[in-house]
Amino acid sequence: MIVPYNHVLQLAGILFLMGMFCVVTRRNLIMILLGLEIMLNAGAIAFIAAALRWQHLEGQAIAIFILVIAAAEVSVGLALVVCAYKRKGSVDPGAYN
Repeated sequence: MIVPYNHVLQLAGILFLMGMFCVVTRRNLIMILLGLEIMLNAGAIAFIAAALRWQHLEGQAIAIFILVIAAAEVSVGLALVVCAYKRKGSVDPGAYN
């Protein structure tokens, strides 16, 4: 592995925290979905790093599965956002009590 394992895990942790910050602080449903996508990608990076560290392919298979789940989550999430926008005329999560 060219990049040290600790650096890759630090990158994954920073990306996860950035995604969590985006989910918690944003007041827009699309930005919340984007934060969730960043968090899933951070998890995939951590699995790939572990797979390269211990020379097992299971981590890479799980990372591909995570990317498939993320793609499905984005498509369903954006469909829900469009439906919610048509109902309320806003993508502000505070409007949906």
